[in-house]
Amino acid sequence: MKLVFAGTPEVAVPALDALLASGRHEVAAVVTRPDAPAGRGRRLVASPVAERAEEAGIEVLKPVKPRDPEFLERLKEIAPDCCPVVAYGALLPGVALDIPARGWVNLHFSLLPAWRGAAPVQHAIMAGDEITGAATFLIEEGLDSGPVYGTVTEEIRPTDTSGDLLTRLAFAGAGLLAATMDGIEDGTLKAVPQPADGISLAPKVTVEDAHVDWGTPALRVDRVVRGCTPAPGAWTTFRGERLKIVQAAPVPDLTDLAPGQLSAGKNNVYVGTGSYAVELLWVQPQGKKPMRAADWARGVRIAAGETVGA
Repeated sequence: MKLVFAGTPEVAVPALDALLASGRHEVAAVVTRPDAPAGRGRRLVASPVAERAEEAGIEVLKPVKPRDPEFLERLKEIAPDCCPVVAYGALLPGVALDIPARGWVNLHFSLLPAWRGAAPVQHAIMAGDEITGAATFLIEEGLDSGPVYGTVTEEIRPTDTSGDLLTRLAFAGAGLLAATMDGIEDGTLKAVPQPADGISLAPKVTVEDAHVDWGTPALRVDRVVRGCTPAPGAWTTFRGERLKIVQAAPVPDLTDLAPGQLSAGKNNVYVGTGSYAVELLWVQPQGKKPMRAADWARGVRIAAGETVGA
């Protein structure tokens, strides 16, 4: 098939690579978000997908909105058979969905209908799921509601951050997307409607969602920290300034600290929760780089009974 691939961040690059390497389909062009300011100088930088496409000598389309007439006209000229999508980052209007003969097929990082939305991996970790995965589905105008072509499953490991899990899913999903294109092309794969039961939503995780509530149980604190790492980053406050929690671990044997209460030794820093304590392993004070929590504690000289959070 002739394909136009749509994607933007680094997590979409393995899928583009898989399609380029398959040898079975032609990736005629790539659609990605416009260049965005980045770094201290805030200079405009192309998306990771745009950079990979340019390396491969593929035409790159960067519409401000996917309903822009110039973009739609160019897409009609290319006349793709199918448009595979991975984390493109913009809502596709019906007029764009109608152009490829076999539709737009999205690689989504959950086992649909679970965790429809922008942040399925973060929500799966924060909810305490043990298994997640990726799914390919035919895009329709509803939110991740189209019929499913295929899935792969992935175990959520006890120490997984959303970054860890998303990296594994990006590579597993890349193979799934390539296989889905093959199955659509040869007619062996049919999309199956999603069940009406088991729907859950995964909206974008906000900075406020990442605010650690030390009154909740340690397992909940652990899930919030892992689910919000690397972005937007779990955080609390200490002496009126924000303190990012980069890595922490539950300590079931330590139960005598009140929620938010700090206990610092030579090599360990503990915080009480609504159940047992968690150990802070890496933190990032406001305006500074990440550091070992024990080094941070020595620098600030934590007083007896001092707390984090409100």
